[in-house]
Amino acid sequence: MELTNLNIPSWSDMAHWLPEAVLCLTFLAALLGDLIVRGKRPVVPFTISVLGMLLAGYFSIAGLGSSPHTIMGDLMVVDGMAAFFRLLFIFTGLATVLFAWTSEEIMGKGRENKGEFFALTVMLTAAMCVMAEARDLLMLFLSMEGVGLISYVLAGYMRGSLRSTEASLKYVIFGAVSSGIMLYGLSLLYGMTGAMSFEGIRAALLAGQVNDFSLLVVIILIFAGMSYKIAAVPFHFWCPDVYEGAPTPVSALFSVGPKAAGFALMIRFFYTSFAAGTDTVASGAILNQVNWPVLLGVVSVVTMTYGNLVALRQDNVKRMLAYSSIAHVGYLLMGFILLTNAGLASILFYLLVYTLMNMGAFFYVTAMNNHLKSEDLRDYAGLGFRAPWAGAMMVIFLGSLTGIPPFAGFVGKLYLFTAVLDQDLYWLALVAALNSVVSLYYYFKVVKAMFFTVPEEGTDQSPLKLHWLQYVVLAAMAIPTVVLGLYFEKFAVMATEAIELFSAGV
Repeated sequence: MELTNLNIPSWSDMAHWLPEAVLCLTFLAALLGDLIVRGKRPVVPFTISVLGMLLAGYFSIAGLGSSPHTIMGDLMVVDGMAAFFRLLFIFTGLATVLFAWTSEEIMGKGRENKGEFFALTVMLTAAMCVMAEARDLLMLFLSMEGVGLISYVLAGYMRGSLRSTEASLKYVIFGAVSSGIMLYGLSLLYGMTGAMSFEGIRAALLAGQVNDFSLLVVIILIFAGMSYKIAAVPFHFWCPDVYEGAPTPVSALFSVGPKAAGFALMIRFFYTSFAAGTDTVASGAILNQVNWPVLLGVVSVVTMTYGNLVALRQDNVKRMLAYSSIAHVGYLLMGFILLTNAGLASILFYLLVYTLMNMGAFFYVTAMNNHLKSEDLRDYAGLGFRAPWAGAMMVIFLGSLTGIPPFAGFVGKLYLFTAVLDQDLYWLALVAALNSVVSLYYYFKVVKAMFFTVPEEGTDQSPLKLHWLQYVVLAAMAIPTVVLGLYFEKFAVMATEAIELFSAGV
């Protein structure tokens, strides 16, 4: 049993874990700063959080190109894929902190504990980084629970709002059930293999120690717990209600951060444990034991189809984006079906693109909510002319989410479709293409309301004044969304190299 050979963490591990260490210290400093000023000057924790994330980002960039290292008693690994997700999560957290500073839902006059929001966002960023680095069942579960606990608090941040409280409660209930299901699967897997590390599990599977049916049950249980984190059907029920009830900056963070962390953990766990490294013959034998392609193919199709069809009926823009995010999980699962390097690299590239366009769309809703106090589609009539620059950027985000050229979403879907077609899964590519056509209707229903719907008589049509920081963050999302659609080769190569470095170490 592995538990008899424990590896004790050493201080030298910290040299490879500087970004996460900085984020943890930033969390403590932001909380302490908020206590010192007694919560009356949220600019103190806000400034500490921004500076801490920038410093963590600097250490992440400085560590690019380093050779893989296992750290913290071999519970985690820092490699190319971990470096990719570090930068993605830090960018996501920083953008959320900056935009939340301008949000009435977070910084409104009657809001309490404003500084705690920024500290919790920093800690959530650190927890997501750990999820992407886990290589052991213990760290897998602890990191997922860390992300979950912080998320429950952020979802119910607006304590005076019944909608926010309901969102947090639903999140807790569904999270507890899914954690229990996954933990049961993890315990069964440990009992069958006698291993905690992903590599040890793979060795036991290759040795033929596990019964086929038992392995199928274990995979379903573990995949169910992880599917909850990424909001794949049928474990998506929490998603629309939580996104609608949580503060919109929090919804933006949830729509990208925990989902990307969930995919990072799924890639590391399933690829390392079941894909048998670069041994394609052994990989095929293990995957065929549980009909992996059929299982993932069905989940992918059901998820994207359900998300798109239900999004068609939504009149609340925030809720529509929630169902849309479910549909995009279905697209992402296409690259996960055969656990090939090309498929996993396409997931990484699409997650980068998805972060930009989906957070941008949610941030636009945040900016409009400051003025409209509403997310209903009918209240968006004529909104494009009241804030033309912001409206133009929203069109970019929605066009990219649809997957039309020349935006980055088109390139991201092209990579996913190519990876699927390379495996002769033509039916899956056809279903995904038809779903993209369906999404065109409800995304551009928002554009129609903004630019082509005449507002009702008597409604205020004066120009909207957005905070300068809102324009900066929206531009930081919109410009790369266009640039990546035109000059995508370098970033696609980065995603491919990250997966190759990861697979070489498996």
